Amino acid sequence: MVLEILSYPNKKLYEVSKEVETFDEELHKLLDDMYETMIAKDGIGLAAIQVGVAKRIFIVNLSNEEGVQDKADLIEIINPEFELKVGECVYQEGCLSVPGFYEDVKRAERVKIKFQDRFGQERQIETDGLLAVALQHENDHLDGHLFIEKIGYNKRKKFEKEYKSKKNKKEHRL
Repeated sequence: MVLEILSYPNKKLYEVSKEVETFDEELHKLLDDMYETMIAKDGIGLAAIQVGVAKRIFIVNLSNEEGVQDKADLIEIINPEFELKVGECVYQEGCLSVPGFYEDVKRAERVKIKFQDRFGQERQIETDGLLAVALQHENDHLDGHLFIEKIGYNKRKKFEKEYKSKKNKKEHRL
């Protein structure tokens, strides 16, 4: 089922998510619904808080060499903990909760993360590039942060002005 994605400036997006303790059918349904939602909205990642669920859960599914998001490559991350963040890189990021806005963000180049899968099994990923960026971006959601907080004061002010202007135009269209 495709879920509604909360959009900036919804206050729920700034809520800190809680640890998952129960790995059951309800969790599996949420993960499946999150996947359908992410694909339907053309995303490569989605955190549970973005669909209104304040649990430490996110998913990432990058496109493969053929440009296809293969469900076999889906990574489901529950209760993540970063063990390593090294280097520095800049990627242009966007967010399903901040539709239509993209900006360069500085993040760690290489990360190592430990987490649990949908069955509660401990897993670990060490990676770099876009996957490292996506893991950091989605994890920020679990701590109540959006990527627009990382873009610098002047760019943030410009974003807020443009976003409000766009929103006001939409509100006037009935």
